[in-house]
Amino acid sequence: MASRAQTIVSALLERHGTSFTDELGLDLTKDTPSPLFRWLCAAILMSARISSDNAVRAAGALAEAGWATAEHMAESSWENRVKVLNENGYARYDESTARMLGDDVVILIDRYGGDLRKLREAAGRDPDQVRKLLKEFKGIGDVGADIFCREAQAAWDELYPFADKKALGSAKKLGLPSDADGLSKLVTPQDFPRLLSALVTSDLAGDHDEIRAAAG
Repeated sequence: MASRAQTIVSALLERHGTSFTDELGLDLTKDTPSPLFRWLCAAILMSARISSDNAVRAAGALAEAGWATAEHMAESSWENRVKVLNENGYARYDESTARMLGDDVVILIDRYGGDLRKLREAAGRDPDQVRKLLKEFKGIGDVGADIFCREAQAAWDELYPFADKKALGSAKKLGLPSDADGLSKLVTPQDFPRLLSALVTSDLAGDHDEIRAAAG
């Protein structure tokens, strides 16, 4: 018989089972440069005070414009990046973010040959060092590092189990374990990033009561 926590998790995933990387069509488990780069861009966009829907939409639009790798982004103009962001729900931060993205691809190419896997190796696969190096990118602070690591742990197993404060706060409201180890025991390692994404989405939607009710 399923525990109360497992029943709540099932109701949560039924309601919010599409992760942010799923929305962007990214398979981070492949651990290849383009999905990792696109997820870094998404983490930068999602760090701003803007709705996650608009941030994900803008992140998708950057790839649709042909900038799915650091090298391709480096070939784009600031004006074109502003235009794409502005037209896809990111008007408040379009100019500053377009500038940050341009600066960050230079950092990524110069230091890691455009490949975030080399950042991982430079960090010695140490979670704290991974976060430290991520935060050297403009627009990535603690929140951005949390966002990146939340779903990147699907590929970078040294990060597992990682859960950020926003996901843990949402878990507590649902009566679920409010620590990463406890939460990770409720799902498979493969589903853990999806669970965290669902918790964050639920918190943004403010639908904890509905999820508890659906769980019976």
